[in-house]
Amino acid sequence: MKRFSGLLSAVALSAGLAFAAAPAMAQQPPAPPSVKQSTPAAIGYAKEILTMKNVQVMYAGAVPGIIEKTKTGLLQQYLNYQKDLDEVAVIVAKAYAGREKEIGDGMAQIYAAEFTEQELKDLVTFYKTPLGQKLLTSEPKAINDSLQYMQQWAQQFGVQVNAQFKAEMKKRGKDI
Repeated sequence: MKRFSGLLSAVALSAGLAFAAAPAMAQQPPAPPSVKQSTPAAIGYAKEILTMKNVQVMYAGAVPGIIEKTKTGLLQQYLNYQKDLDEVAVIVAKAYAGREKEIGDGMAQIYAAEFTEQELKDLVTFYKTPLGQKLLTSEPKAINDSLQYMQQWAQQFGVQVNAQFKAEMKKRGKDI
């Protein structure tokens, strides 16, 4: 499902890449923030919902992206090691292949903590209905279009605010 990908992949990847510059602090993935324990069934339903929403698309490139970002950062400091860093990037990519699954597992735990097992089961049932399928298909476009509208509105509003600032400053005898 390409639906969630456009909107969320950029957000998730940029957030992930932002942390790439920091040195690795721990060898195991962090636990999702303040997540209560859930039943295996609840986590299973949450994973099914996330699969239906195709959220894995938004973090599929996280591992290669973070590796590339880290390599690029190191290249800025050690330009004379480009060949070695290129070779090491391949080794690191192989060593960490599949780690993006941890993101999906963490997201499922978060969903399972936010909703009851019955609610998750009901959501799975709903998403399998024609309306649920339409929501899965149409909502990402609606969200994307809404975000684009908000950006356009903000740009136009910014022009108006800027003009108002200039007008108020002109009243004070200061042309800006």
